[in-house]
Order: sequence, then structure tokens, then C-alpha cells
Amino acid sequence: MPLDYPARSNRLLRRCLPWLVAAVPLLVAWPVLQWQANEALHAQARLSATETVMQIEQMLDGVARAAQQVLLLAGMPCTEAQLPLREEVTRGPFVRSVNLAYDGKLYCSSLFGRFSEPVNDYDYTDGRLWLMPGNLVTPDHPLLVYREAVGPRTALAAVDGEHLQAALRLTGFDHAQVLEVGSHWLDAQGQIYSTPAPDFAEAAVTVRSGHYPLAVHAGFAGGSIGARARTSYLHLLGLLVVLGGLAGLVCAWFLDRLHAPRRELQRALDAEEFEAFFQPVVNGSHLRWVGAEVLMRWRHPRAGLVPPQRFIPLAERSGLIVPMTRLIMRQAARQLAGAARPDAPLHIGFNITVKHCEEPGLVEDCQAFLDAFPQGAVKLVLELTERELIQPVPKTQRLFADLRALGVLIAIDDFGTGHSSLGYLQAFKVDILKIDQSFVTVIGDAASSGHILDSIIELSGKLGLQIIAEGVETAEQRDYLVAREVDFLQGYLFGKPITAGAFIEGLCGKDRVPEVGR
Repeated sequence: MPLDYPARSNRLLRRCLPWLVAAVPLLVAWPVLQWQANEALHAQARLSATETVMQIEQMLDGVARAAQQVLLLAGMPCTEAQLPLREEVTRGPFVRSVNLAYDGKLYCSSLFGRFSEPVNDYDYTDGRLWLMPGNLVTPDHPLLVYREAVGPRTALAAVDGEHLQAALRLTGFDHAQVLEVGSHWLDAQGQIYSTPAPDFAEAAVTVRSGHYPLAVHAGFAGGSIGARARTSYLHLLGLLVVLGGLAGLVCAWFLDRLHAPRRELQRALDAEEFEAFFQPVVNGSHLRWVGAEVLMRWRHPRAGLVPPQRFIPLAERSGLIVPMTRLIMRQAARQLAGAARPDAPLHIGFNITVKHCEEPGLVEDCQAFLDAFPQGAVKLVLELTERELIQPVPKTQRLFADLRALGVLIAIDDFGTGHSSLGYLQAFKVDILKIDQSFVTVIGDAASSGHILDSIIELSGKLGLQIIAEGVETAEQRDYLVAREVDFLQGYLFGKPITAGAFIEGLCGKDRVPEVGR
């Protein structure tokens, strides 16, 4: 029965922690997967934008050669130059038209022949490229015009927008790309805009041409990184879900094991499996039983009688020690009610801890215990254990004042072993000191321990406190303590912890009763 390690009840934590543990692999891995997906999208966008720039550069290389070939024709009559212009259009796969201008005026076109239109240098980015929405023949059909000029001579060659759109669509089939030339940009649908180029939501890149004044912007719509992470790393995500689920199950199992002892204690409390055992306390003068320290035992339905060291520390840590002590007090009151008499009051002691001092119901529990007996038939003693330090705060002081008003006696248990013993004497008004058995067991063996024991006895006399010496197991120890007029003795020499029936039988006139197991 796993009762030896600590557990503190926290229902919300027990419910949420396994889910949190299950989610940790995903929570940790998901940002990494998104980062990898983002890097992959950036690389893809950069690669496609670079390929698009290279394709457009190849197109422009062709139209640039065409423009350079006809540049010397600029200034000649259009009737003589038109045929060479049309020949250049047929030679270049991406050349839509070739035009000549002289002194800033377009005068001859491979499409229209003689023509008259001014050529504005500021329309051309870097004096070379103009992304125009169309011409007179196709007013809504985009063109990319290349300009070659030397002195008054100017040659213009145009790339059809269909080729540009194809380049944008083919390399950017799963994301968006736009071609930017100067203050205009073209999308894959053939629309030209004069606004700034768009900012893509995710994995946005810009690749500029090293030969022409143009750039290609590429990127993905919002949510693409998450979608890429889910699709590209689907198997890894599935593995993480499985591992997270296993981790959550292990965590739930561990928490269940961790809190199983407390649940078992709560079950035992509900079933009232805890029993009151009584270790006799004798008067130091006539060595007759005058009371007992009430100890708790657990009669488990399968494990039998469970030693207190197996469950008391856990009960104290979990806070169940308070209702468990309340149960034992009710049992003891019911069992001893017919054995206590006002002419021979019983000293009945219970251990209390910090948890008891934090409970406002301690006063009511003591009152209920005393009410079960005739007035003056029982002297109730609360023994402060030193496993946890009880702070002398106003709340505790009021509690002890209320207890003293009921006639409850306060004892310091295991006096001389805890760091707070003298502090308790200073902070609280106590009635009894219980000398720890470590000082009693060395009687006759260690001179220094004997001096300490004598000093404690002397101190109690000066403070007007009663003394209980616990752990008395030999006649030598008994005689030593009796000689020093110790008020009460307790130990296996006078009786081990016994049931209520055996204790009541011992009170009926026997000096001691047969020893029973712990």
C-alpha cells in the first residue's frame, strides 16, 4: 500500500496536468515546424521569383537585341524602315512590336507603319523600361517596352503581357507573384497598378534583376505557413500526437499513484477504519494508571493493523489529520464515558499539529469531548508536536486562550528535541512538559544526558509545570524518575498502546495489563 511518499490534493492540477503534458510535444515542436515551414516557403518563393526574373531577363535580352539592330534605322523614312522592323519582330520569339523615334517623336511602327506620337523619357524607368497598360491596338493588354537611345535616335521594342503573365503563373503556381517596374506593377491576371507593390502576408521575398530595372515580388497568403507545416510534416505531427498522448497517460497514471494514498486515507476515514488506542500514563508517586495518551491505529480491511509511521505523516501533509483526530476523539469519548469519575479524573492526551491550530473547529471538538463526561471527570491534554513549527500569531494565541477557558491543558511533546521547545515556553502558556524518550533511555549510561534530564526537571519545577516522562522501559529508569519526583510516567514498562476495553479493564484496579502488540 503506497503510503510513504507525499501527496497534496489538487483536483484541478490532476485534471489539467496530463493534458498539459500531452500537449507539450506539440507545443514545443509546433513553433519549430512552423519555422521550418516558413523557411521552406521563403526558399520556394525566392526560387520561383529568381526563375521568373531570369525568364523575363531572357525575354528582354531578345527585345533589346531587336531594338539595337534597328536603332541605326531611326531617322530613315518609315517606308524604307518598316520592312526591317517587321523582320525583327518575326525573328524574336518574344518581340511583339518594334518602333522607331527620332528627336523625341515616334514616327514608325512595325504594326502601324507611319505613326506620330511623342516619346516621353520620364515614362521609362532608368530610361529603359516602361510597363504600360496597353496601346491603341490593344488598350487593355499590358506591354513591357524596352527603349534603346543614342543621340536623337530611339528604338522601342515591346514584350507582350501574355508572356509576362505566363512567367508569373508558371513559376508561382501555388503562391502569388507580381512584376514591378518603376512605379507600376503587374499581377498574374494581367492587371497593372500604379500603387506600391503588395506586401504578402507570409514568406514575402523580393528578387531584383541585375540587368534591368525591374523586380519580382513573391509571397504567400495568410495561413500558408500553418498549412505547409500540417501537410509537409503530417507524419511527424501524428507521431507527436501519439507520443504526447502516451506522456499524458503516464502523467495521469503517476498522478493517480501519487494521490492514491490520500484517497485511500479518505476512504478509510469515511469507513471509520481508524481506531483509538490508549497508552497508559501512571502517577509518579503511586505508579497507578491515571490516564492515557490516545494514539491512532488504522485497521485496514486487507493489510490489517497499519503502523502509525506509515500513515500519520501523510495524514499531516494532506490535512486529513484534523478529521481523523476528530474521529478518534469521538471514539475515545464514547468508549471512556462510563469509566471516568469526578473523584478520580482521567488525564487523556491527544497530539495536535499546525493543521489543528489552523482549524477553528478545534475548540468545538474539545468541548464536545468534555461534554461526554461528567464535569471534572476528565482532564483533556493537547500535546503540541514539533514536526511543524506552530507560529505564535494572534489567531493561535486566541485559539489557545479559548482552549484554556475550557479547562484544556497544553503540553509540549518530545520536549528537548525540537528547535522550538524553549520558544514554545516563551510564546505559549503551557501546563505540561513531556520529556522525550531519548533522554530517558540513556539513564545510567550517559552522564551528559543525565545532566540534561535533571536540568529539564529543574526547569519545570521553577516554571511550575508538570512533567511526563515517556519511553520508560526499565525499573532503573522508573526509579531514577520517581526519585526526582517526576509527576507522570509513560512507557512499555507500564503498558503498550492497547484497546479501549483493555485500558478500562486496567483502570478497575490492576497495576498494569498484559502487553499487546503495537
